[in-house]
Amino acid sequence: MARKDIIGLIKKSQNVKQYKEQNWVGDFGQYLEILQEHPEVTRSAFQRVYDMIVSYGVEEYVDAKKKLYRYKFFSDPIDQGKDAIFGLDVHLMKLVNFFKSAAKRYGTERRVILLHGPVGSSKSTIVRLLKKGLEDYSRTPDGALYTYAWVLNDDLRERAKLILPDAELPCPMHEEPLHLIPRDLRGQVAAVLNEGRPESKRIQIEGNLCPTCRYIFRELMKLCDGDWTKVIENIEVRRLTLSEMDRIGIGTFQPKDEKNQDSTELTGDINYRKIAIYGTESDPRAFNFDGEFNIANRGLIEFIEVLKLDVAFLYDLLGASQEHVIKPKKFAQTDIDEVIIGHTNEPEYRKLQNNEFMEALRDRTVKVDIPYITKLTEEKRIYARDFNEKKIQGKHIAPHTLEMAAMWAILTRLEEPKKAQLTLLQKLKLYDGKTLAGFTEDNIKELRKTATREGLEGISPRYVQDKISNALVMDKGGSCVNPFIVLNELASGLKHHSLIADEDTKAHYRELVSIVKQEYEDIVKNEVQRATSADEEAITRLCANYVDNIKAYTQKERVKNRYTGQDEEPDERLMRSIEEKIDIPESRKDDFRREVMNYIGALAIEGKQFDYKTNERLNKALELKLFEDQKDTIKLTRSLVTGVVDKDTQAKIDVIKDRMIKNFHYCDICATDVLNFVASIFARGDAKN
Repeated sequence: MARKDIIGLIKKSQNVKQYKEQNWVGDFGQYLEILQEHPEVTRSAFQRVYDMIVSYGVEEYVDAKKKLYRYKFFSDPIDQGKDAIFGLDVHLMKLVNFFKSAAKRYGTERRVILLHGPVGSSKSTIVRLLKKGLEDYSRTPDGALYTYAWVLNDDLRERAKLILPDAELPCPMHEEPLHLIPRDLRGQVAAVLNEGRPESKRIQIEGNLCPTCRYIFRELMKLCDGDWTKVIENIEVRRLTLSEMDRIGIGTFQPKDEKNQDSTELTGDINYRKIAIYGTESDPRAFNFDGEFNIANRGLIEFIEVLKLDVAFLYDLLGASQEHVIKPKKFAQTDIDEVIIGHTNEPEYRKLQNNEFMEALRDRTVKVDIPYITKLTEEKRIYARDFNEKKIQGKHIAPHTLEMAAMWAILTRLEEPKKAQLTLLQKLKLYDGKTLAGFTEDNIKELRKTATREGLEGISPRYVQDKISNALVMDKGGSCVNPFIVLNELASGLKHHSLIADEDTKAHYRELVSIVKQEYEDIVKNEVQRATSADEEAITRLCANYVDNIKAYTQKERVKNRYTGQDEEPDERLMRSIEEKIDIPESRKDDFRREVMNYIGALAIEGKQFDYKTNERLNKALELKLFEDQKDTIKLTRSLVTGVVDKDTQAKIDVIKDRMIKNFHYCDICATDVLNFVASIFARGDAKN
């Protein structure tokens, strides 16, 4: 593409109209007209964050008899899922409820939000999403907000040179323009603006001017002989777009070496170059109000590893959270309006709890737990996002590889079940929505309730991602990475895991690898069985034969032999060979046969035809029966293991392999490997028999 074409493409794609809207400029009177139509532009920071989250939509669903909400914002629609959060709906609900309460001014707006959880549990990702969402929301009409700049008109420019040498100065803390209204008149102005509005849409004028704007306002009032209307003519209201990169409305503070920490990083510092101009350190024009608290006004400030801060910094947090004020050096307390959110891990939080001098901070903190995921389906989505066909070139990840890695990670995070008859793997499946005989949704709720430490310990997703990456660049397996390669990587890496010093824990995690390998063995055996018995015509014939026999059995009739034409007794051997595949005991066979016949009868009454696929248990039984019959015909156990395969058998094996590729997404390499693996399992079984 030629350079001219590229420039033309960019020119065609740019949105000039949107740019003009986002950079709107007007006078104070025009801003008041905007308020009449859109009072929401004056929202507090907490209200804006809550509205931003809800604007993306909410899904309601039920899990274990509990009504939950899934906020679509946390799926990261802004960057097509790049920072999506999986499996933490309950905890994200608690976080959003905090924002909702703060938005309604119920008191939580005076608290520091503390995201607490183990390393790699997505605490930083949640805050990154909130910052990114605020940036994007402020560019939309619904998320618009405004600030102002001092721009001297012709009448005052010469007279006010000493007050404002540059003739133009944006508010350093990008405040709400309504702060310019004198405090004694705010009640009357608010009454006019709120006339006829419902309580939820009423404008509240809160906060004072920052020291710089307060000084300029006061000096201009002197020049204008106290005429506020003339002072306001030197105000230019501007649309405000939040940006972390430009340090507008979004701040981030990260602790440094204790010897180098300086509280001015939060509240601003003296501009020594300007002292020569203005003559004193206490002149606000000689002060840079560019600390993280200052620039985050109207938006959000993130504290990375907040509890590692020096004590002096934590004192700044107290006033910023409870009183919504900060104390810049040599200036009075200054109002701020921002969401304060920090995150920390468990050792640091325990240190806070044990420090009696930190009672004030603890009292002003709302802790939101962000644990590891304990739901297999959701954990798998993390790895599927990072390791997929688009990102991986030249390598194929065999089916169930990511699932087995996720399964192992979840097992390390679960507490041992207190019920003797329940295994850790069964508990994992119950959490993932699978059904298990003898366990109800109430049991699952009880399991979660009694496991208080679940998700706060175990293996981080980062460790699993690192080991999958290792497996992808290794030469083992050629162009295909299978579950055994990844599981072996996970187990061998424990030897050098920096966060696990306890040898007993490492041994336990290695045992869990063996459990996962056994589960994988059962899964692939089932898939090979299904691929072998995927002949629908054969299953349909077998099903018809079974139904004829159970119909005759339940109605105490005889069955006509289709070959000889003779009436015979129902084939008990055939019926039991199918029923035993799904563990129907002899004592329950009559109940099961009547259940199937009642089901067929109910369909007939509705004018529908019976299809074995609609009955999951019967479908499975028929597939397993057909597999047993065809396994011997294909000689799967001996042929593949010994390598001695005749043409007819090879053709049948190729059909099975094609079904594995088509139905279960295997490639030619991993389909062959799985067939060999399953064949060796059956061969071992034959040897034992």
